[in-house]
Amino acid sequence: MTTEVSAQQYIDDMARTRGYVLDYHKLMAKQDFDVLQATNGLVNAAYLDERSLSRATKELIFIVSLTVMRASKAHIQSHIRVALDQGVTPQEILEAIEISLPEAGIVAFQAGFQAWAEVVGAEGIEPTVSAHEGGSGV
Repeated sequence: MTTEVSAQQYIDDMARTRGYVLDYHKLMAKQDFDVLQATNGLVNAAYLDERSLSRATKELIFIVSLTVMRASKAHIQSHIRVALDQGVTPQEILEAIEISLPEAGIVAFQAGFQAWAEVVGAEGIEPTVSAHEGGSGV
């Protein structure tokens, strides 16, 4: 049986190692610690352990796959922040998200794009004319 102290230490270690902890990690640590450890073992083997791909490359792959899967904005943003911490530029992250367009479509892309825009503080350009002035509406 797991104590709250060991579960807390585990969550703290996850935060240090991953650079983030998701809400479901926090809940599982208290509700079903054994399953959290088992699923985290898979994540460690595929994602965190040193292998051929760099952590920065893995973060880009995660960002694209989460965008395509329409994961929560918070989940996508957690990987965007880690990618930035790993030295990936905002432009590189945007280009990775744009890869989702041909395969997953505009709706998936927009979710990933919005997550990115909020994290990096991207600004847009506002129109100087009304939306109803001289256009086809398409």
